[in-house]
Amino acid sequence: MAASASRAPSPRRRLRIGIGGMHIESSTFSPHRAGYDDFRVTRGDDLLDRYDWTRPDGDLSEHVEWVPLVHAVSLPGGPIEPATYARLKAELTDRIRAAGPLDGLVYDIHGAMSVVGMDDAEGDLTDAVREAIGPDALISAAMDLHGNVSRRFADRLDLLTAHRLAPHEDAWETRERAARKLVERLTSGKGRPHIAWVQIPVLLPGEKTSTRLEPAASLYGRLAAVEALDGVVDAAIWVGYAWADEPRCRATVVVTGDDPALVVDQARSLAREYWEVRRDFTFVGPTGSADACIADALASPDRPFLISDSGDNPTAGGAGDLAYLLGRLLAHDDLASGRVTALHSGITDPAAVARCFAAGVGATVSLSVGGHISGATAHGGAYELTGEVVALRPGDEVGGDLAAVRRGGVTVILTSRRKPFHRAADFGELDPRTYDLVVVKIGYLEPELYEMAADWRLALSPGGVDQDLLRLGHRRVVRPLYPFDDPMPEPDLTPVLL
Repeated sequence: MAASASRAPSPRRRLRIGIGGMHIESSTFSPHRAGYDDFRVTRGDDLLDRYDWTRPDGDLSEHVEWVPLVHAVSLPGGPIEPATYARLKAELTDRIRAAGPLDGLVYDIHGAMSVVGMDDAEGDLTDAVREAIGPDALISAAMDLHGNVSRRFADRLDLLTAHRLAPHEDAWETRERAARKLVERLTSGKGRPHIAWVQIPVLLPGEKTSTRLEPAASLYGRLAAVEALDGVVDAAIWVGYAWADEPRCRATVVVTGDDPALVVDQARSLAREYWEVRRDFTFVGPTGSADACIADALASPDRPFLISDSGDNPTAGGAGDLAYLLGRLLAHDDLASGRVTALHSGITDPAAVARCFAAGVGATVSLSVGGHISGATAHGGAYELTGEVVALRPGDEVGGDLAAVRRGGVTVILTSRRKPFHRAADFGELDPRTYDLVVVKIGYLEPELYEMAADWRLALSPGGVDQDLLRLGHRRVVRPLYPFDDPMPEPDLTPVLL
């Protein structure tokens, strides 16, 4: 047990609560490696300004002195380089020690961080954070529901909660819930609640577990009612992270509270329901191969028709540099001839972008597009593209320099850094609504794109975050595990009380 059962701070002083963490989702199947420059590192007042509930005029300011430590967040990608992880870990733990005695920590993390050569990065980081902060301070983790919750990790925490919506429209609400629950525990003097933890031998991609659809909608819909029970503090379900080949990767339920029998019972009930509906999870939209999705789009009168290049989705950990879908678009005569138009966003290739900037708008360029990170792969490697530079956008905050090149009816946006396209504003001067087809490297569509799409398909394309898990070749996950093993024996879903 990480913290003492009860620690009531003096009513004559404000609580001192630190804020910090590391936030990245890492595909071990991605060729990308995350270095220090991939992270946005925030400290001091800038860190406090990330959150609404830290405002000096907020209702918590009477009780809390917020102590900003350091927070590092990166676009999802491949595993972190060990030296980068060691540097960020050292800064976080050094700042915890330098801050002096802390009553608690709001631990703002993702939960699916991988580090080269390490099996449980969050477990390792949390061991170090606990050692730095001491046994009496309470640690409250705010997490993504696509994270992993090993016993080693959970055992070092006092409170933990996760998003209840996918897409994550409640991400900031989750962080605030973690902070407020922590303040409540500290001001009440109740200390660490009981933690009922149980893993479920199911590992599914996020695109099959969206809370827009059943059964996830009902499962996650139960959590608020469980949380409201007398004796319960919080309830959370993690679907796990499907694109890391690590023993900890699987679904998890955690219920925290002051009534040990009740939290165990509720955790068992949620875990049992998750197991029983495992075969009912379905993709969040119509799926098909790349060619099938393009054919559906060409045959449809609905415009714009969006296609998700899900296997190379950088917001799930993909390299974001595969030109596979670009090649499949231009293999169709209607698109190659310009009778139908398409906008393909977000292929990362800094060398190709540099050539476009050197040539200028209106110039014809011949480029080898893609493969900057992935190299030559079974998915086609670079695509030889000759076309006209139609737009240049220097200094995008996320993507760096951006260039758009048109061949026939297909316009492709190239980026110098990995960049997701989630909103119309991400496309700059190119309005996606004016094209017949729009291809985005994403999984399920984010809310603005979802509203924009007259119709859409989820292309089961290849890449480091392939939706077809059986094609990826997991070897280190703990078996039996659904869907890798089906049928399989009934699992023991008895929660452990931490």
